[in-house]
Amino acid sequence: MISQPIRFFHRGQIVAVDGLHPTRSVLDWLREDASCSGTKEGCNEGDCGACTVVVGERHGDGLRLETVNACIQFLPTLDGKALFSVEDLKPLAGGQLHPTQQAMVDCHGSQCGFCTPGFVMSLWSTYEHHQACGTRPTRQALADDLSGNLCRCTGYRPILDAGERMFDLPPVRLDTAPAVAALRTLAAGSDGFVYAAPNPQAGGRIDHFHAPRSIDALARLFEGLPQARLLAGCTDIGLWVNKQFRDVGDLISVARVPELQRLEPTVEGLYIGAGVSLEAAWAALVARHPALTDVWLRFASPPIRHAGTMGGNVANGSPIGDAPPVLMALDTLVELRRGDRTRRLPLADFYTGYLKNRLEPGEFLVGLVVPHTAAQVRAYKVSKRFDSDISALCAGLAIELGGGTVTSVRLAYGGMAATVKRAAAAEAAVLGQPWTEATVRAAQQALATDFQPLTDLRASDTYRLQVAQNLLKRFWLETREAHPLPASATSVFARA
Repeated sequence: MISQPIRFFHRGQIVAVDGLHPTRSVLDWLREDASCSGTKEGCNEGDCGACTVVVGERHGDGLRLETVNACIQFLPTLDGKALFSVEDLKPLAGGQLHPTQQAMVDCHGSQCGFCTPGFVMSLWSTYEHHQACGTRPTRQALADDLSGNLCRCTGYRPILDAGERMFDLPPVRLDTAPAVAALRTLAAGSDGFVYAAPNPQAGGRIDHFHAPRSIDALARLFEGLPQARLLAGCTDIGLWVNKQFRDVGDLISVARVPELQRLEPTVEGLYIGAGVSLEAAWAALVARHPALTDVWLRFASPPIRHAGTMGGNVANGSPIGDAPPVLMALDTLVELRRGDRTRRLPLADFYTGYLKNRLEPGEFLVGLVVPHTAAQVRAYKVSKRFDSDISALCAGLAIELGGGTVTSVRLAYGGMAATVKRAAAAEAAVLGQPWTEATVRAAQQALATDFQPLTDLRASDTYRLQVAQNLLKRFWLETREAHPLPASATSVFARA
């Protein structure tokens, strides 16, 4: 297929971009090519939120708006979408400050101002969502929405005040009709997208960005180009480019494959397509297991969860990824495809070593099958910073009881070994035993044979093992038959 320009809706019109390398970030394009310097570069790794923008996609007859980090989004990922930056807000308000901006002024929510555009865009996304629904967010909901935006000087109190204040001002709404019409035009007749441009860092080699529109097309393409890199939400590969200066070569985006967007209950359980966003996937899991709420809201930040996918988190296979321990505790299966062949295997058997798995050349993750379960499930994330931080360790724990005896148990940990894995010895110490404190002590001792964790910047080996053992005790306290601890005694969000 011949290379096509990247086309998207921005500043009231369809923009066509050509000639830039496929890994050029949305942030760099905004600041250096579109002269929209309101969007700031802070960490350049999707952590601080200074570069927050809002991306719009068609959703039925309307427009779904979601915050993303412009610094780690490659420009071709915008093809067929709408991009909104802080420069869009004053025109919406007829040249005056938008209510989100005016509220920041009224509540003194800005000092140095560097972080302010990112906060404003996160607030604007929240504002549009609640205006459309006729609702107002709680203060805690505002804090959750802003958990991916960092401010080092003002602090959050006046910014949260501004989040409440903006709903008291005369409303200003986005007219979505022009964007929807433009996106409908861009989608007409599109059966795939290929973008190519020379790589000046590799002697002018031509690098390609492929975006197939069906799972069959994806399977054919990847089987023929097994050396290409699969790209989902760009939240990991974006860091490879920005921080490690890696040459990622040809890219195949899975974001536009409808079959990978499946998120639905089945006879087997919950099916989560590999292209489903982290936000949507976690919301579906929490609907079945409310005790997972804390780990959902503490998994990265809203902009990362909007862009990243749970399938990508699993396929990446980081030993400190937060989704795999929870999914292992839920006895999840992975569905894989290579060409016309599809196979399934337990997630617990998927990883073979540090960042290694059982995927064959040209094979990709199609989806996750989370079986129905009556187990009591908990997930615990331990990190130095409460919001938007990498785990020192993460635990996914599930247990079923019958007559006070453990009939089924799955104990999975991340951050304790080269891969996320289940604690086989600890499980054996629990299975078939009465669910008592003595049984828990035996399982705690067995953990020392399951794991020999490393010491690094996040935690020492001794700390990791002790915390893993302590979390087993907490799990028992929450699930014991006599006087289990209620959520209000253990969850920050339950108390809010």
